[in-house]
Amino acid sequence: MSIEILRLGHRLHRDYRITTHCGLVARAFGATKMYYSGFEDDKITLNLHKVNDSWGGNFEVQYLKNWRSFLKQSKLDGSFIILCTMYGENLPDVEQEIKSIKNNSNIIIVIGSEKIPSDLLHLSTLNVAISNQPHSEVAALAIILDRIFSGKQLSIQFDKARLKIVPKKQGKKVIYDL
Repeated sequence: MSIEILRLGHRLHRDYRITTHCGLVARAFGATKMYYSGFEDDKITLNLHKVNDSWGGNFEVQYLKNWRSFLKQSKLDGSFIILCTMYGENLPDVEQEIKSIKNNSNIIIVIGSEKIPSDLLHLSTLNVAISNQPHSEVAALAIILDRIFSGKQLSIQFDKARLKIVPKKQGKKVIYDL
């Protein structure tokens, strides 16, 4: 089973770094793919592929022109769609349900940038809040992925890495060209 991310409403020049950071968090925290909608931006795909080239792994990025059709089809195909918004049920209250689903279904976590369209509330299987307060979609994504994987994603070894960090108490050490 896989966990994928859908980043809604990417806006050129405004969301470039945030959408890239969503992809970095998704990759580092165990998701296999990030879709994004809004404005198509080849720089996002290119930069996240460069991360794969240096740090390993095969995280994918794909632009979606029509996210509604994608979600409708994904739901028909049996995917479990989680809308991450401050209006949903608090994560601790639905955490076990999500963990049990992870083993049997693909999960798509939807995070926004602009105001969430109201029909998305009905397209999703579960509406999950990290808190019922305004917050960053990057932080929310990290928290929900951490809860889904119970921290095990922090020890992922990415294959085909050319760079690797050697953890140190002080200073830094990077091994190049593994």
